[in-house]
Amino acid sequence: MNRFVGQLLTLPRSRKRALAIGVDTLLCAITFCVAVGLVHDSRSLFLDDQLLAVGLSVGLALPIYWVAGMYHTLFRYISLPGFITVMKASIGYGVLYAAALSALALPGVPRSLGLLQPVLLALAVGVSRVLGRYWLSGGYLSEIQRNSLGKVLIYGAGSAGHQLAGALVHNAEMRAVGFLDDDERLHGHVMNGLRIYNPDHLKELVERLQVSTVLLALPSASRQRRNEVLAQIRHAGVAVRTLPGLIDLAQGRVQISDLRDLDIEDLLGRDAVPPDTVLLRSKIHNKVVLVTGAGGSIGSELCRQILQFKPSKLLLIELSEVALYTVHQSLIKILIQNDWSEVRLLPLLASVCDKDRMTEIMGTWQPQIVYHAAAYKHVPMVEHNPGEGIKNNVLGTWTTAKVAAKIGVEDFVLISTDKAVRPTNVMGASKRLAEMLLQAMAAASFERGWKTRFSMVRFGNVLGSSGSVVPQFRQQIKDGGPITLTDPGITRYFMTISEAAQLVIQAGAMATGGEVFVLDMGEPVRIVDLACRMVELSGLTVRDTNNPDGDIAIAVTGLRPGEKLYEELLIGENPLPTKHPRIMKAHEHFEPLAKLNISLQGLIAALNANDVPAIRAELEELVPGYEPNGVLVDWVHLEKNTQLKRQNLVAEIAKFDASRY
Repeated sequence: MNRFVGQLLTLPRSRKRALAIGVDTLLCAITFCVAVGLVHDSRSLFLDDQLLAVGLSVGLALPIYWVAGMYHTLFRYISLPGFITVMKASIGYGVLYAAALSALALPGVPRSLGLLQPVLLALAVGVSRVLGRYWLSGGYLSEIQRNSLGKVLIYGAGSAGHQLAGALVHNAEMRAVGFLDDDERLHGHVMNGLRIYNPDHLKELVERLQVSTVLLALPSASRQRRNEVLAQIRHAGVAVRTLPGLIDLAQGRVQISDLRDLDIEDLLGRDAVPPDTVLLRSKIHNKVVLVTGAGGSIGSELCRQILQFKPSKLLLIELSEVALYTVHQSLIKILIQNDWSEVRLLPLLASVCDKDRMTEIMGTWQPQIVYHAAAYKHVPMVEHNPGEGIKNNVLGTWTTAKVAAKIGVEDFVLISTDKAVRPTNVMGASKRLAEMLLQAMAAASFERGWKTRFSMVRFGNVLGSSGSVVPQFRQQIKDGGPITLTDPGITRYFMTISEAAQLVIQAGAMATGGEVFVLDMGEPVRIVDLACRMVELSGLTVRDTNNPDGDIAIAVTGLRPGEKLYEELLIGENPLPTKHPRIMKAHEHFEPLAKLNISLQGLIAALNANDVPAIRAELEELVPGYEPNGVLVDWVHLEKNTQLKRQNLVAEIAKFDASRY
């Protein structure tokens, strides 16, 4: 068909006109025959008088159409004015043809044909022009292409679903073939030209309609309800995409660009408790706020949440130039969008271990509150580089806290981790030691004359943070697998990054000094279950012994250095409640600051010498409950040992050779 259309379009203009005239000549004869058949029957066709009437039709129609300019118009560009011209010419032709048949009074041609045949001819000529435009302009190709698009069902026949279906009409990637809705009263009805189906029949619909994706148009549904819907879809063999919540859609109509991949918090999270805006504003509005590690996952989200309550100044402390530039640009965009010109952003390159630089910064702007998010947090990376991890996580925290106390910062909030509880790795032990230092400083505040309230907020994994399994699994699924899993029994706590940042701010606002706040993370999640759900909600299947022909395999690689099967949030028992339902206070033992300060000197000496065995021994002595679960894997330490063994081997060989002579 493509080849035929191409050849037709390349014909000379004169041949195209001749073809159009030939088509209209044929239509004159066909419409006359149809008219005769309607008035009489087929046995009365092809009489001499009728042949004369057909000739008269052709003799009148073609000149009228020529004069009207119908053979000078390109079919593939014909528009409404062109169709109006066809109708006018057909009316003129009809008047003349009816008058001619009445005047001639041909015996085999009833006068009624003078009215019926022109009407049929006008319809036929109009349809021929429509079909010509459809084929020659590629309309039939568009329809074929549209039929080949991925077919989707929209879950939710409400306002959002209605708007989404409208937005999909001209989409070049997918085509809606129906709605799904739980309301039984809607089943079988049609909206936007699409039938509304019962979600219980999804698996059958997927096979019958060849559906590849389900689009969730449930922006007002609770997370629990969304989880129920996802459980219903999970085994249907379709991918799932979703619209964001009502707040995100409040700016206007639903657009295709609003669709996004399913966020894993739809599977793992809970409905977030609405934040207490009084707590959020109390420490931020019109205050000077400082965030360390501002370019990291938690740090950058903290900055975004802080901006909502319009501090007078927001100091962004970051060691990485790239990370600082990125977060600064994203925050500037928020300020411009909201016209918050009164808020001043200050991007500052600095290391939290640099006492002079931190003193200079805090002394210049006198922040009222510091959120200390700067940390090395990737467990295997810190395990392989323990000295640097401890310097940043412990000494960086201690340096920044001491500067804050000296300057007179009102509040210092440490962002901690569940890995600080009974740690098996350097990262967790270093964060617990940082907690202990702040607890000790809080206890010594009155004695030392410090006005700073020190507090800590401890929580588990945040979804979407750097190093999180979620983006890693998503990329592995896109690459065709396998999904790499360290152990099938591994579990983790998860929370959305925005909820975690909001709770950190609210916890800090409740601090009186020395508290270890623990966030309610819900129930722990088995990572293998998370991987399976992500595969199934991508429209794929897991390949295992029960399903050897599945799409995505799961490969178990073994626990990495320092990695635990499960995490905990509390060292002791019976945490105290706070006025926020998702925030608790833990009871944690710590040493007095004077004693801790002396004990730290041994660790500092080991760090300065980069004596890795001594570093581990000092850390075990300082942090109760720290139990390393593997051999030393510091890269420098391993390489030095290798070189030493090589030198010893060479010396032994040389000694042996010398003894032979």
